[in-house]
Amino acid sequence: MKKVYILILLIAGTISTVQAQKKWTLKECVDYALENNIAIKQAQLDRQNTEIDKKDAVGSFLPTLNANTSHSWNIGLNTNITTGVLQNQTTQNTSAGLSMNVTLFDGLQNVNRLHRANLALLANQYQLDDIKDNTSLQVVQAFLQILFNKESLKVLKTQYQVTKEQLDRTNELVKEGVLAPGEVLEIEANIATQEQQIVNAENTLRISKISLAQLLLLNDYDNFDIAEGNYMIPSITIMNNTPKQIFEKSLEVRNDVKISETSIKLAEYDLKIAQGQRYPTLSGFYSFNTRANNSDIFAGLAPNTEEPLSQVGFVQGTETPVLRRNFISLSEKSDALFEQFNDNKGHSFGLQLSIPIFTGFRISNGIKRSKIAIERAQYNLEQTKNNLEATVNQAYNDVKGALKAYEAAEKTLTSRKEAHRYATNRFDEGIMNSFDFSQSKQRLESAESDVIRTKYDYIFRLKILEFYFGLPLTDLN
Repeated sequence: MKKVYILILLIAGTISTVQAQKKWTLKECVDYALENNIAIKQAQLDRQNTEIDKKDAVGSFLPTLNANTSHSWNIGLNTNITTGVLQNQTTQNTSAGLSMNVTLFDGLQNVNRLHRANLALLANQYQLDDIKDNTSLQVVQAFLQILFNKESLKVLKTQYQVTKEQLDRTNELVKEGVLAPGEVLEIEANIATQEQQIVNAENTLRISKISLAQLLLLNDYDNFDIAEGNYMIPSITIMNNTPKQIFEKSLEVRNDVKISETSIKLAEYDLKIAQGQRYPTLSGFYSFNTRANNSDIFAGLAPNTEEPLSQVGFVQGTETPVLRRNFISLSEKSDALFEQFNDNKGHSFGLQLSIPIFTGFRISNGIKRSKIAIERAQYNLEQTKNNLEATVNQAYNDVKGALKAYEAAEKTLTSRKEAHRYATNRFDEGIMNSFDFSQSKQRLESAESDVIRTKYDYIFRLKILEFYFGLPLTDLN
């Protein structure tokens, strides 16, 4: 038993270690976000509603079928529904029926509703894809931010080690009498500043990891990390296209444009549905009914043998009595329930035509609203295209500017490295003081940070432009 317990602990520990060491790639982050993002799940629910709306549209072509039944008790003088005779009695009546109605023509409203439902499904898919695209872009931005913060932290730690080595070298120069003891103080102050920068960079990196983890709806912030990799400057083949070419391509792939175009078609079908209300509606109907009664049935009259005659008056003038023959009514038990249902069944069917003549301007106002909706949707499409063109041109210029900034930062870094190498030689020879040397080192550090910042800014700007061109976001090389 003890061995089994130890084995379980070892397996659990191994699983925890594997989970803790997991490094998320960009593709894994994007795929996970697309599967778990709340906005995407809400859009998927909207699509389910749209599918139900389509079923409603299909159902408008089908007949409606209804069944009805009732059972009543009648006490006192009432009409027997079977014989039609007024009787003072207690009866129980049962009726049942089946009715069906089907629309034969309604101005093609049902046809247009079905077409509109199909378009609504398409529009909903475009909206879902648009949310997925925006979510992917957010993940890429958060992923690149972590990479930038990681490289910045590495640079700071490397600079920190170099400064500590420089402190050791300065102490040796002070012992040799090449430098004054006060030169050490400037480097020690530099080290303290770098330690503070490292702490701030570590906090910034942790916050950026938390931001991406929250975007992925992950709670284990401490163990969340991404795969670093060696992300070089990607190819810029997209820049071989002009902004106009990229814009024309974006018109084909961007979901917000597709949504706007579909909205116009939806509004046009709304207009057709509204116009269809002007036409007569022709429907067919069929009904089946039957009934039963459990009271005694009137069977006829028979002479009253106990009192065959009764006096009803006298002949005027002679006082001769006037007699009337007495009869008694005969009744018999009602037939069995299902026999009555069979005997009393009936059918009815026919056509019904409804012609709209005056509806309080409801139909005409609905048509006017639909026409306004079409015009509004057309303006919205035009505005969407204008915004997209402006965004593409801005993204194109941002890529060009980011590339120039990165190239300039690299040139600056090359010059700063050479200047710092020269300053190091002069400092080691005791020609340069520690303050001037620190200034040279800070300029080098600033140049290294600028290269990292401009590198990832350029990568992100380029991914945005490729995003509008329809290229995948998950490839950073």
